[in-house]
Amino acid sequence: MKITIKQIESFLAVAELGNFSRASKRLNIAQPALSQAIKDLEAELAVRLFDRTTRRVELTDAGREFRNSAAKALEELEHAVESVHELAERRRGRLRIAAPPLLAAVVLPQAIAEFQKRYPGISVQLADVGTEQIIDSVRSGKADCGLGTFSPAEEGIERVPLVRDSLMLFCDHRSPFNGAISVPWRELEDQPLITLTRDSGIRLLVEVGFEAAEIALKPAYEVTQVTTAIALVESGLGVAVLPTYALAAARYRKVVGKLLTAPNISREVSLIHATGRSVSPAVSAFATIVRRYAQQLTPRETS
Repeated sequence: MKITIKQIESFLAVAELGNFSRASKRLNIAQPALSQAIKDLEAELAVRLFDRTTRRVELTDAGREFRNSAAKALEELEHAVESVHELAERRRGRLRIAAPPLLAAVVLPQAIAEFQKRYPGISVQLADVGTEQIIDSVRSGKADCGLGTFSPAEEGIERVPLVRDSLMLFCDHRSPFNGAISVPWRELEDQPLITLTRDSGIRLLVEVGFEAAEIALKPAYEVTQVTTAIALVESGLGVAVLPTYALAAARYRKVVGKLLTAPNISREVSLIHATGRSVSPAVSAFATIVRRYAQQLTPRETS
């Protein structure tokens, strides 16, 4: 089918006004061009759409039948174009985000609040889940984007770097490390250590640090959540190695963070989206906002 929008617009104008001359003026095209568009449309449909007299142009039965369908089709097309423009201009739509619980708690509330203030027509959905669920949700399209730290070996995702996050030592105010500016990994030998479980990417980096310092890793406690680890530290049950953004979770506790050295170990916090899918305007706008809030969680002064 080779019917064009121009042909349909020409047909509907003539059908409404009953006159080629007035229709051509409304559409701002020459009358011969309008007449040719109608002829081409009739040829494509293989029916006459108008009965032409010296005084008036009238619709045939086929023309009346076609007018109703054509008007509806053109209206739906205009609505579709308007909807796309609204999405492109971030005036409407939906943004689905997946993030690990701690990042969801300390980074996203303010970022989402600013995003919704700027783009009130876009609804936001948040899932606070584990890293594997984040990746699966983004790959499958259940989430438009995800936040967190992800292995370079993960396939099917594209990364937008937000901030580099260093591992820190968290201790309570009674700890001998409390007065230090930084702590070498080697000094953690024989310290009661609170770690995350082995399914955490943070735990794997902790093992790298202990191996680099050539000391044995013997956890006193293994927990799933960063907030649990911080609570145990506050109670004097040990020290914990956690990401810098855990400082936000320790803000109202008697816990301090110290930079770990020899070696310095950091990782990249990223926003991810699925490979092969175009990035929506909403995701692009959100990435800009959330980067600023993520960077605020890695202060230079950490003691």
